[in-house]
Amino acid sequence: MIKDISKMEFEDALKELENIVKVLEEGKSSLKESVVLYERGTLLKKHCDEILESTQLRINQISSAKDGNIKIEEISVPT
Repeated sequence: MIKDISKMEFEDALKELENIVKVLEEGKSSLKESVVLYERGTLLKKHCDEILESTQLRINQISSAKDGNIKIEEISVPT
């Protein structure tokens, strides 16, 4: 069963990507299988990059107010 990448948590996507890299580095899969794995790996990398970018934007929203409390600024995230 192949998981829908768009619904995967970062850690799960990264783990699957690492497994794909390992399989491709072993060089034991057929050309056809390698291409399919490479395509999925590319999609997983893109998904991980998007999660990291979104997380960085959220972190950038957090700042300290003058009174020492944490303030979270709302910003729009480009889609």
